[in-house]
Amino acid sequence: MILLSEEATMEIQSYQNQAELLLKEYLLADSFIPYTSVICGIFACKMVYDLTQLFSSVYFKSYLILSKVQRNEWNNRSISTVHAIFITVMSLYFVFWSNLYSDNRYAGMIMFRSSALSTFTLGVRVSVGYFLADIGMIIWFYSSLGGIEYVIHHFLSLTAVAYSMMTGEGQLYTFMVLISETTTPGINLRWYLDTAGMKRSRAYLINGVVIFVTWLVARILLFMYLFYHVYLHFDQVKLVHSYGLLLIFVVPFILSVMNLMWFGKIIKGLRKTLAKRQ
Repeated sequence: MILLSEEATMEIQSYQNQAELLLKEYLLADSFIPYTSVICGIFACKMVYDLTQLFSSVYFKSYLILSKVQRNEWNNRSISTVHAIFITVMSLYFVFWSNLYSDNRYAGMIMFRSSALSTFTLGVRVSVGYFLADIGMIIWFYSSLGGIEYVIHHFLSLTAVAYSMMTGEGQLYTFMVLISETTTPGINLRWYLDTAGMKRSRAYLINGVVIFVTWLVARILLFMYLFYHVYLHFDQVKLVHSYGLLLIFVVPFILSVMNLMWFGKIIKGLRKTLAKRQ
């Protein structure tokens, strides 16, 4: 057993106190949370990317025979899947289970409510850090990782989430929109199955049905509820700054149009898959 001298113990305790002070007074201080969370988000994306590359090289033989572009997309989709799962859970919590945005007259106006956790959630790879990293990947490997519609989608999402994170305005609607990430794991699984040559498998069909249902609920019906909620709380919405007001109305509307266009493609693809099985 190694015994530390009293001087060494005091020195270690001093370092611990300095580390705690740095964490509380700077990294997790209200004014620094957005910046800390964004940096953590970008590093988290890099970590998931590298771990996916390492794990896939060892456990998936098909990964090694993929082209460089396909391997990059494989790794990138793992980032978006992890991000989607995390942000979906957190968004569902804030919108439906947390008291932060409940209709409580004594808790202040819903449009201006935020917390350290909600702000940190919007920045740490969820979602500003993630969108920054993902946009960089899409532009770097354009158009193999997505065309102009993905750039527009990510740019609008990044702008709205960043504004909400920095100002604290309209965070409820930001989390409502982010619930749409529920569909991402299914979309990515579809690509993985297709790449693995399992396009005719039962898993591919079931996944297609799941995508249809989750897309309908999270990207069509939920957006309708969002606009209805804006209508019910318009007396508060109109108090938001003009730029925030623009984002509340324009971004969800454009995303809704894009969601409807993609939903039409999903229906067409599902019909084609079902027709081949008859």
